[in-house]
Amino acid sequence: MKIAVTYEDGKIFQHFGKSKAFKVYEVSDNKVVSSDILDPNGVGHEALADVLADQGVSVLICGGLGGGAQAALSSAGIEVFSGAEGDADAAVESYLAGTLESAGVNCDHHDHEHGEGGCGGCGHHEEEGSGCGGCGGCGSHELTVLYEGKNAGKTVKAHYCGTLDDGSQFDSSYDRGEPLEFVAGVGMMIAGFDKAVVNMEVGETVNVHLEPSEAYGEVDPQAIFTVPMSQMPGVEELAIGDRVALSNPYGQQFPVVVKDKTETEITFDANHDLAGKALNFKIELVSVAE
Repeated sequence: MKIAVTYEDGKIFQHFGKSKAFKVYEVSDNKVVSSDILDPNGVGHEALADVLADQGVSVLICGGLGGGAQAALSSAGIEVFSGAEGDADAAVESYLAGTLESAGVNCDHHDHEHGEGGCGGCGHHEEEGSGCGGCGGCGSHELTVLYEGKNAGKTVKAHYCGTLDDGSQFDSSYDRGEPLEFVAGVGMMIAGFDKAVVNMEVGETVNVHLEPSEAYGEVDPQAIFTVPMSQMPGVEELAIGDRVALSNPYGQQFPVVVKDKTETEITFDANHDLAGKALNFKIELVSVAE
């Protein structure tokens, strides 16, 4: 069997969708017999599931993981142990010893990163009222600065209003009466939002336009899947557009939307609602904690 670990400098890299390398371990008789470094060649988010499956990987050990990624990995038949941190080799030994536990979907972003999310997420957004945030908590690991700037690594508060290109509003912290609090520059937000805030001054307001690559990414067809209703008792009551949480064979949950339904089959979509869409944000930086 093969075990893959999100990898950077000997440690478990904490953002699955942004992994630039995986350490892949060949295991025989419950012992590591060899290992190699896999470069995903710029592929990110749910598409990484295909990269790992093509390498024959059956187990993934990682840090933060969003629902869309979980769905893609589960569909590819890859068992996931998320929420891991620290030394990569030690995590694999822990898995082989049967002591490694998984945190399940631990980033409310489509590697949302707005929150995974995504974001992510990173990554992305999260449930109503939680804001346009990303990871929402990928564990207690030390945060890594992804975007350099004067506010990088600092806790900030920001008001924002998000609209689509047709002018329709999809989210606003102003409507909730409370700014969003997050650590800037570390991937808790979608990339374009994070890159804007990381260099803003307190009291400054900016307007940014984000293409999907800087927001929730493009729609991933692999995150849309159809199953026979006979395999899922109770789904007969669901209607198109309903939002539910599914569990994979390992008990890990991930959010989906009912996309289609026939008399015998039901189709779910684990993509973020805003995947494939350009977004516009008015962002006001309220405070920065020194």
